[in-house]
Amino acid sequence: MDIHEILRLLPHRYPIILVDRVLELEPGKRIAALKNVSVNEPVFMGHFPHYPVMPGVLIVEAMAQAAAILAFRTFNLKSDRESVYYFVGIDEARFKRPVVPGDQLILKAQILRNIRGIWKFSAQAMVGDKLASEAQLLCTMRGLPGGAGQ
Repeated sequence: MDIHEILRLLPHRYPIILVDRVLELEPGKRIAALKNVSVNEPVFMGHFPHYPVMPGVLIVEAMAQAAAILAFRTFNLKSDRESVYYFVGIDEARFKRPVVPGDQLILKAQILRNIRGIWKFSAQAMVGDKLASEAQLLCTMRGLPGGAGQ
């Protein structure tokens, strides 16, 4: 799946769209996606100018965006102006190595369960064959209050 199809599924746009390509997708089971980490990203002007490191919160967000694509494809959903895909929990987050410009981040997510519209995923971010980060993510889609998307 290329960036054009990703942009049709996710509501995120620059500078917060963090999935560049989907490499593998098995609806109902798993996804592998790619994030190219570039020194030109605005976050690196401040984190850290003397040694750019991708913030952990953005790595978790990238894993969540990959998980959202998996959920949308699994349940034939699309992002729209009437709803938002939210985090409802992040458990067991661990950061094993820094992610720096020039790295290719492979984002993996597996569906663990979906109960009453709350999806639980096991997610990993890899650089090559090394684990950079992992977490369990809980996410849900909710309608916007009072038609706020109009």
